[in-house]
Amino acid sequence: MEQDNIYESLKELLAKSAGKYSILEEQIDVELQVEFFELVNKYLKSKRNSEDILSDEDKLYDTDIADDKKKIILVELSNDENVEAYRIIERFIKADIKELKSWSILALQHARISLETHLLDEQQVFISTGLGGKGEKLRYFISGKLKLGDVFSETQKKIIKSEFEFTFKELNSEIERIDFINEYFTLFALIPIDVSISEVVLKAINECNNYGDFLYQKYLVTNVKVLNIKDIIWYFKKKGV
Repeated sequence: MEQDNIYESLKELLAKSAGKYSILEEQIDVELQVEFFELVNKYLKSKRNSEDILSDEDKLYDTDIADDKKKIILVELSNDENVEAYRIIERFIKADIKELKSWSILALQHARISLETHLLDEQQVFISTGLGGKGEKLRYFISGKLKLGDVFSETQKKIIKSEFEFTFKELNSEIERIDFINEYFTLFALIPIDVSISEVVLKAINECNNYGDFLYQKYLVTNVKVLNIKDIIWYFKKKGV
């Protein structure tokens, strides 16, 4: 997703939520999230009574029952708007069944939002991305490119680390990690949902370029997944740099 589209979409979500939103912190594959919410919508239309849904707890631990069936049980529990359903999902997460860990995390988050919406009679927005987030910030994977040469010098690396960390901190953002791969740099960063991504990244690039104009202003940003070097090279070639 282009950075402007990300920011505009988030602004629209913020306007709709009136400040009532929840961010999924864990990094969960986007395709799995799509599968989960498709099932959520399907089973909302054919909702069973709460007693029957709650009675399925033991089936979650039954090794003879397929994971696909357990996924449906977790979805139905997440739709139930019931404190006990929430507790059942909590207990299942503590059992640490790896094959369904991401799915159960999604179920717990959805159960909490459904329950709060039901009890408080206030609609909340659930913001989930492939890279997750922390508090009121979303996690992004960002990459930039060196203008000349095949590798960054040690001085250029120090400048990027220093200027990016200072600029991001100034805009209430947080850099978790910076790496250098040939003529590309990559970083993971947490950025508040009400902060323009282009503002913070371009400001950092411009600050670096005060020390030799060595970075392209074009950059890559996504909150869907971590990109490999082939994806990064393809993106910058497409952009003509």
